[in-house]
Amino acid sequence: MSALLGEIQKLPVYREKGRIIDLVTKNKVLLVTGETGSGKTTQIPQFLLERGEKERIACTQPRRISAVSVAERVSQEMGCELGALVGYSVRFDEKTTSQTRLKYMTDGMLLREAILDHDLTQYTTIVLDEAHERTVATDILMAVLKGILRRRDELRVVVMSATLQKGSFAEYFSQPPCLSISGRTFPVDVVYTEKPQEDYVQTAIETVLGICSDTAEGDILVFMTGEMEIEEACERIRASTRGKTAVYPLYSALPPHKQRAVFGRERGRRKVIVATNIAETSLTIEGVVYVVDTGFSKQKVYNPRTRIESIVVSPISQASAQQRAGRAGRTRPGKAYRLYTAESFAAEMEEQTPPEILRSSLCTVVLLLKMIGIDDLVRFDFMSPPAPETMMRALEQLNYLGALDDDGNLTELGRRMAEFPLDPQLSKAILSSDAYKCTDSVVTIASFLAVPSVFHRPADRKSAAEKAHRAFASKDGDHFTFLAIHREYLENRSVGDEWCRRNFLSRRVLENMLDVKRQIGSICRKQKMVFTSQPLDGSSVPKIKKALLRGFFMQVARVQKRDVYSTVKDEQRVVMHPSSGVKRESRWIVYNELVYNMKDIFIRTATEISPEWLLGVSPGYYNLSEFQESLAKRELVGIENRKRVKNKAEKLSAKSSRNRK
Repeated sequence: MSALLGEIQKLPVYREKGRIIDLVTKNKVLLVTGETGSGKTTQIPQFLLERGEKERIACTQPRRISAVSVAERVSQEMGCELGALVGYSVRFDEKTTSQTRLKYMTDGMLLREAILDHDLTQYTTIVLDEAHERTVATDILMAVLKGILRRRDELRVVVMSATLQKGSFAEYFSQPPCLSISGRTFPVDVVYTEKPQEDYVQTAIETVLGICSDTAEGDILVFMTGEMEIEEACERIRASTRGKTAVYPLYSALPPHKQRAVFGRERGRRKVIVATNIAETSLTIEGVVYVVDTGFSKQKVYNPRTRIESIVVSPISQASAQQRAGRAGRTRPGKAYRLYTAESFAAEMEEQTPPEILRSSLCTVVLLLKMIGIDDLVRFDFMSPPAPETMMRALEQLNYLGALDDDGNLTELGRRMAEFPLDPQLSKAILSSDAYKCTDSVVTIASFLAVPSVFHRPADRKSAAEKAHRAFASKDGDHFTFLAIHREYLENRSVGDEWCRRNFLSRRVLENMLDVKRQIGSICRKQKMVFTSQPLDGSSVPKIKKALLRGFFMQVARVQKRDVYSTVKDEQRVVMHPSSGVKRESRWIVYNELVYNMKDIFIRTATEISPEWLLGVSPGYYNLSEFQESLAKRELVGIENRKRVKNKAEKLSAKSSRNRK
């Protein structure tokens, strides 16, 4: 413990302890900029606990892994069990007690707490960490906290980050004091490529192998965009270095114990960590001397015209590039290899990553704000106001879902939907399942959609994995594939590790899914829903499809030709993802998400439906007079006309029967 204390006292932030406590005591808001390695995330909340026994602190993080790993570290430093004095709260996972005084949590979880407690009265101080990432939840929290500060004179707010844009944050919070804390950094030599790289994964692997060949020591951190790229790179680096390096992946869907493994020290071997942008600022990994930056990350984008929100691989900003390079200079002078040209950095990369709120659907945000009691969205104090069209689309979609009435007021259905920490479409599908008596099945499907992908596809055994996955494919659609996996996993849970290995499935994700299902189920029971379960047969399958359609009726497509579909109403050309098990002759489908690549927009997780079901699901949305001319419109108009003729014939028949009597 004394060694740990000595380590803490060497942190740059420790020298500012007294000043930080004094500034927070005397000011409602404090801005803190702290370079990577300054110790701000772990130490400042601990300093503030010393303000008194009544101090209760929430410290938000943009990512689950950060909230959990920092809480573990701080509980260790304070010599207490995790969940006692120090705890954490992330979606579908919480470790706190009534004694918890310092809670690390995702920004989204604190926002959800504001639904039940509009003024967040259980906290005396709220710390918004990594504010520069400008997630939707952090931006909303800043605006909500400005309102709370006017009502609660005793509340204190600390906004901190590694690269806080002082000017914009200071202006937003009316010029509060700002404290800058230096980090423990060394010079970093930045190297660019001479020409653009066609295959950045291949170039990154070659760069890592070159570093291993040319230098004797120093760990390497490689930035890539996602799980598949990372796992492929790790396998190829392991094979090429033949055990001479310890290679670790790092991404948010990784099991917690594997995430923690990157922080360990290797004896006699160089460590190579291949990570997403999670390693830019949220986590500090000791020993890194070399950084390999591919120049890309996955970012959320939203098109309000087509209502399509997708994750796309995009160039990073100059600020992100600087953060990545800075990771190489923590323990000694380092080197950053940028796999793009100096001209690309200067001319093609944006200075800062645009705030997430400017490139996201606002459906969930609007629903949460309504629940918090904020009705005047036009005058809401956004730090970066979203486009009016995006806001109008969110209000329109929530109205179609029945969450808002025609005047924009929250309905009883909307209140029930907001209780689920899920997208509004998924919440609506779950609530609709009660009427169809298929709640257990729809909650199971929702639980799979709320966790990372359960499918594991190792680069060197891709064909074997795909064959194993096809064995679960359901003729009824991809949503029903989840039900098949769920059923078989429960039957084989006692030998789960072996069963998952054989079927190329992630046991961690399956256990996570079951935990999520339990928590969604408890919300359903609280809402007096009946948790019914039916065998999958000709009677129950259409009911499950109809319940899903009640939530996802805005995500329907009609076939144009084999594997090529067109979204209904907006006529967006989309392609069935190769991993989908949907029958290729399926004419109408409901889908969960669209995924972009460089050439196409792919439908992922789809199920066949009957077009006859669409006309009654949301009359406002399926107002055919507003549809573009298309095959889908002509078919739906034909269905509507036949239905009208049938209803008229039935009325005439009934009238004739009464006259005969």
